[in-house]
Amino acid sequence: MVPLSISQIEGATLTAWPALRQAHDGLWLWRYARGYTKRANSIHCLDPSDGAYAELRLTRLAEMSRRHGIAPVVRVTPLTAPELIELLDGMLWEEYEPSLVMAMEMPDVDFPVGFNARYFDPADPEWYKAQAHMSGYDPETIEVQRQMLEAIACDCQGVLVYHKAGLPVAAALAAVACGIGVYLNVVTHPSARGMGYGRAVMGAALNWTRAMGATHSAIQVLADNAPAVNLYASLGFGEVYGYTYRRAPDWGR
Repeated sequence: MVPLSISQIEGATLTAWPALRQAHDGLWLWRYARGYTKRANSIHCLDPSDGAYAELRLTRLAEMSRRHGIAPVVRVTPLTAPELIELLDGMLWEEYEPSLVMAMEMPDVDFPVGFNARYFDPADPEWYKAQAHMSGYDPETIEVQRQMLEAIACDCQGVLVYHKAGLPVAAALAAVACGIGVYLNVVTHPSARGMGYGRAVMGAALNWTRAMGATHSAIQVLADNAPAVNLYASLGFGEVYGYTYRRAPDWGR
């Protein structure tokens, strides 16, 4: 099977996690979601050859972020034009939160789950409120998340895994975009970590995307989150590329 390209993965992950507002400038994409998640509140360059007039374009999009009350942030991937990276370096935009994109071909068999798992429409409050509780979200963040979940255009499901007492202890959002399974909002309740629930919820999510016809899977994870990286590697994911965020040094001053 042909490996996924970076463009395919980026397209699938953007589709699976939509912003509430966005604007295009050539192959640069500005995204806004009231500050909830950096992926949905940042500037993306989707073609390394689209670097013309980088300073003018960055200035315009950064000002758009400021008008919307969010920090001007650029997500830097292997698709980011060298001209934009050079500009960010020269303007001393701070680099932070190095992350990995991991991917794999889907196997021919289901993953073991081992615990009770249920699937939900992600807009179902039973799923998103449970996921939000495990993540420690405040009411405003829960409302933004609800709006974003309702905006997802591709096939998607919320997954919950339950403790034997019947309480949800792990959650994930699974989506299939252009034949690629994408996994987001993966969380285990703090009191239930290290007990296999994270593996179970990922197994259930992978089984659903496989049943929906996904031929590959991709997931994004903080590079220093060793438990998550190790879990995904044990499920068959391998590192494909890294990315970082860059933020304006004068934000909030």
